[in-house]
Amino acid sequence: MPEPRWFRVLRVVGLVLLTLFTVVPLYVMVTSALKPLGDVRDEFRWWPENLTLQPFVDMWSTIDLADYFINSAVVALGAALVSLTLAVLAAYAVSRYRFRGRNGFRIVVLSTQMFPGILFLLPLYLIYATIGRYTGIELYGSQLGLIVTYLTFSLPFAIWMMVGYFDTIPRDLDEAALIDGATPVGALWRVVLPAARPGIAAVGIYAFMTAWGETLFASIMTDSDSRTLAVGLREYSTETSVYWNEVMAASLVVSIPVVAGFLALQRYLAQGLTAGAVK
Repeated sequence: MPEPRWFRVLRVVGLVLLTLFTVVPLYVMVTSALKPLGDVRDEFRWWPENLTLQPFVDMWSTIDLADYFINSAVVALGAALVSLTLAVLAAYAVSRYRFRGRNGFRIVVLSTQMFPGILFLLPLYLIYATIGRYTGIELYGSQLGLIVTYLTFSLPFAIWMMVGYFDTIPRDLDEAALIDGATPVGALWRVVLPAARPGIAAVGIYAFMTAWGETLFASIMTDSDSRTLAVGLREYSTETSVYWNEVMAASLVVSIPVVAGFLALQRYLAQGLTAGAVK
């Protein structure tokens, strides 16, 4: 049956409103990043009169943006790689083998997503302080500690996603590889993982984005040497002034890795989320 005319009109109006809701804030951010600070503080104009790229230059010297960028990259990549590695191994075992407590493990992993992250803040802080006191391993205020912290968020969801995706891959592929002489690890590496690339991409992007933009734990668990971008951007605000043009410029720059990764892997991301979610 053809769509009613009112439905087509309603759909177009909805799409236009959603587009404006997305594009207008982005346009304001870009134009503010291209204005001198005085123009940003003056009355807002939709088209800036004095365009300049100086905020993109000054933002690196106003704060230690490069150091924060490196810290965020190390933490986000580390959390994504560790989460992805552990999730693949755990999910493959749950999907392919039958053992006591298998269903209970899946329920526990999924149930951890019901709790807000702030509940883990104080326990993790106390655990890190105790480990540092008795072992000398300083997790608080370190990149390693922040990576371990982000695993508490990304790893359960990653395991659940990968289990769902591995369940969609026929077991006949594993059995054929085993018959040909491959070990279980070899079958996973040579047969299952190539078929699971969309799911791996989805989990990797999720873990990276979770660590890249997280603010609460980064503001508590870091010091001046391990501070990440999500916390460091606040330093553009001082007691007497806020460098709004540099904040907007820095926000655009720090969003590039996430946007680039999403655009490069969006095809795999859509396939991975769909296959893992409906299983």
